[in-house]
Amino acid sequence: MSVKERSHYSIRDLADEFDITTRTIRFYEAEGLLSPQREGQTRIYSPQDRVRLKLILRGKRLGLSLAESRELIDMYDPSANRPQLESLLSAIDRRRQQLQQQLHDIQRMMEELDDAELKARQALEPHQLQK
Repeated sequence: MSVKERSHYSIRDLADEFDITTRTIRFYEAEGLLSPQREGQTRIYSPQDRVRLKLILRGKRLGLSLAESRELIDMYDPSANRPQLESLLSAIDRRRQQLQQQLHDIQRMMEELDDAELKARQALEPHQLQK
């Protein structure tokens, strides 16, 4: 039986599958994003927990905050995911706008650095002639 077809998962199963640390999974649990069952001290994760973890990690790759990921995950309903997808599209649009603004700011800073470099080199030219 593959990892994806199981009825429950250990913290190690999920950490190995998603190439993350068990500490990361415990962090998401502490943040209220995952709620595994327990058998004594052992955490038992359900297929739904696995899906939630997958969504958390997808949100992280997209640059979403944990709050934004939580909002999307809380809306998750595998039988009717239209609201989740619409919200995801909105979050993607917001993130894209943020990145475009950052790109614009970086380009402007690069232009300012180029200008400062040019002025510094021009200021050095008379000094180089005097040597």
